[in-house]
Order: sequence, then structure tokens, then C-alpha cells
Amino acid sequence: MHRGFLILSSLVATVVISAGCEPEDLSLPTAEDVTTAYQYSGDLTAEMSGNVAVVTISQPYAQLRRGGTIWAKVGPYIVLFSQPTLDLFQTYGGLAAIRVVTVTGSGQAVATATLLRDGLNELTWRRALNIAGRARRDGTERVTVLEELINWGEEHTEFEYDPRYIRRR
Repeated sequence: MHRGFLILSSLVATVVISAGCEPEDLSLPTAEDVTTAYQYSGDLTAEMSGNVAVVTISQPYAQLRRGGTIWAKVGPYIVLFSQPTLDLFQTYGGLAAIRVVTVTGSGQAVATATLLRDGLNELTWRRALNIAGRARRDGTERVTVLEELINWGEEHTEFEYDPRYIRRR
């Protein structure tokens, strides 16, 4: 009986140790993987900067002029809080963050937002997708949903806005 216990203990220890030795998935997407993940109707490019995916989208100047501060701020969050972002984090274990930069047609940065891999949990991801979905669907008619997305983004990302496009309150 004592010998059986030792064999069973050894077997359990071997299973536990070998399970803990599985290599962590640290794979990274290519720039092409990132570009393909986003179904964006405008001009979108992607590059990898170490373990950070940098997505750049062009925001029409007319939209910035017409929409003012709100449209200047909301640009990155529309793309960042989306299913493709969540899918990239779930597929590529080595992806530390995704940064979205909105630029004018001439390439001048308007807004930047960086979402860290652990910036949202399962519950807050659902909330983010809901807020961003409503902003995409209703934002042109209900400015308050864009403001809600901006507030959410500012609470959950590292962000920066070019002061030329942001009016002071």
C-alpha cells in the first residue's frame, strides 16, 4: 500500500510539473495580420513596433472641421474597442498592446490611444464593445454616445491629443 501511494504521488507530481512547464504563447502578428484583422473602410496601415501593434488610420479633415473636438478625440477609440482588437489579443499571446493613431490626410497625428493587453478584463471588454458599437451606429445622430466612448477610452488607455484639434473648455 505504501508503494502504491509513492507511485501515485510521483505520477501526480510529474503531471503537475509538466503542466507548469508548457511554454507560454508569445507569438506576435505580422503587420499584414493586423491590417487584415481590421475591416476599415478608410485608409488603414499597420506596423509592429516590438510587441506593440501600431495601427494608423486617416481621418478626413472635413470630418475634423465639422465634428470638432469630439471627432478629433473619438477616432482611435472607434477602432481600438472592436472585435478585431480583442481577437488579436486572444490569438497572439506576445502582443503587449495595440496603439491606434489617427492622422489627417497630410499625415499629421490628431490623436493616439494605446490599449494594454491587460487593460480590460472579460466584463469590461463586453462593455467596451457595447459602447463602441453604439458610437459607430448612432454617433452621427447622438453626440452623447461619442462622448461616452471618449470617456471610456480615456479611463482605459494611454492617450494623447494634438492640441491644434482640441478646443479648451
